[in-house]
Amino acid sequence: MTQHFDAIIIGAGAAGLFCAARAGRRGRRVALIDHAETIGEKIRISGGGRCNFTNIGTSPANFLSQNPHFCRSALARFTPQDFLALVTKHRISFHEKTLGQLFCDESSQQIIDMLVDECAHSNVQILHPVTVASIARDGGYRLTTSAGEMRAEKLVIATGGLSIPATGATAFGYEIAKQFEVPLTPLSAGLVPLALDAPELERYGLLSGVSFDTVASCDQSSVEFREAALLTHRGLSGPAVLQISNYWQPGNHVAFDLLPGVDAAAWLNELRARRPVITSFAKALTEHVPQRLADAWAKAHAPDAGVKAINNWTRAELDQVATQLKVWRLLPSGTLGYKKAEVTLGGVDTRALSQQTMEAKAVAGLHFIGEVMDVTGWLGGYNFQWAWASAAACGDAL
Repeated sequence: MTQHFDAIIIGAGAAGLFCAARAGRRGRRVALIDHAETIGEKIRISGGGRCNFTNIGTSPANFLSQNPHFCRSALARFTPQDFLALVTKHRISFHEKTLGQLFCDESSQQIIDMLVDECAHSNVQILHPVTVASIARDGGYRLTTSAGEMRAEKLVIATGGLSIPATGATAFGYEIAKQFEVPLTPLSAGLVPLALDAPELERYGLLSGVSFDTVASCDQSSVEFREAALLTHRGLSGPAVLQISNYWQPGNHVAFDLLPGVDAAAWLNELRARRPVITSFAKALTEHVPQRLADAWAKAHAPDAGVKAINNWTRAELDQVATQLKVWRLLPSGTLGYKKAEVTLGGVDTRALSQQTMEAKAVAGLHFIGEVMDVTGWLGGYNFQWAWASAAACGDAL
């Protein structure tokens, strides 16, 4: 027996749940289907289990896309303050961690429960686990699923990207885009740790677990991030590295400023003038970085393996070390891939979508929202805000 709806939304993650609730609240008969046993897994694990659900400083500048202006309209129409009003309505306590990032005080499950509750009050039918065998277009959309045939005038794809496959991530959304000839931009892992080759790992791999404050940058980009970086047994991680990974390209270097906000040449000149004479540059460097990193870095970059007293450095040696302290360049061999990535860069080409409704311009009634689109936010709650904003634009239009 065929089930009829006004709209079917595939993918019960952040964007899908919110879109369903918005559309249902406007009187639409909505089915929200997902192949997973447990819905909202990416919400559940985000923010260390406390869900960094938005960023109060969100602006279009915090997003990457081959069509960078596309996100402006949706972000302007549904702001972090709008989502905060919903969080407050559900009496979820929260706090700001750093840089505008908002987290639940207790558990990310509260956000999932809030969204499910909103869907329930909007008479949304949440059906899971339900797999989709085929989708056909014949006026509306006909879906053959494990729960029987379903029909709707509108179809929304909210299936996310390829990142964190353990949460159930698949390429389903991209396959549907290809079926209906909606173009895609190239896909790659985003907000992802970077790997180092054997020579660099031999030098720094034993520093696994060492974290340091830095400004991270990379070749071919003017963007930089002031956050913590982390050395691991496989390479580089931490917020600064995850952020810059979105801009890094294979074959390019990443660079770290080990003395953010400090004039390295002036600091070295001050060291050289100190009495008694500073014989261990590594020890002096611990004023700014952890001991283990100071020892390894000094051995690799300071004159005479860091043993030569600083007051005996030549002007050229001092200038060279000052430059390297401000621009410590490393050559990643690649990323750790979708398994460790927080997001997927690229996706459904937004030049083929309406920025007002998220509907495919050439395929009436077919909408794409959330991570499946070529809109990727920085680390820190921006991707959730895009999920809410794109879902609101679509849900209200349905």
